[in-house]
Amino acid sequence: MWLRLRNGLERLLNITVMFIMLTLVVVVVLGVVYRKAGHSLAWYDEIASILLAWLTYYGAALAALKRAHIGFSGIVHATQPPWRLPMVLIAEFCVIGFFALLAWMGVIVLNVLVGDTLISLPSIEVQYTQSVIPIGATLFIIAQLASLPEVLAQAREEAPPHSEKPEP
Repeated sequence: MWLRLRNGLERLLNITVMFIMLTLVVVVVLGVVYRKAGHSLAWYDEIASILLAWLTYYGAALAALKRAHIGFSGIVHATQPPWRLPMVLIAEFCVIGFFALLAWMGVIVLNVLVGDTLISLPSIEVQYTQSVIPIGATLFIIAQLASLPEVLAQAREEAPPHSEKPEP
């Protein structure tokens, strides 16, 4: 069941990231075409920067699920087996703690932004565009937790994964 949930989350994040990326491409291409035609779109710069932020947060959650984000797994696996598991747990606690704080502060920021709207599109509230902060942070935490069983299993192994064998 755990694997099905993880795979479902991965599929959802893949679709979301692809959708945001395609939308960003369309917005930028439209902006360039309209600018070359002499009719610049007033909103495309602002929307493109928002889409880039969304792509960053959702992409980071996808990277966390695949354990493809920046990390120090080499340090963990270089330690003696009895110390690996505690190091992994400490690292996970720090990462999850950071993103929990980010999500909490993101909610506080959203409350501050009530009533503010985009400059180029006053019908869109800034609160909506910045909701990616707590949502993305929460998705990162979920992704970390979803990939944690595999990481813990690797930490319990005697030999680190992908270790190079010494040459004869």
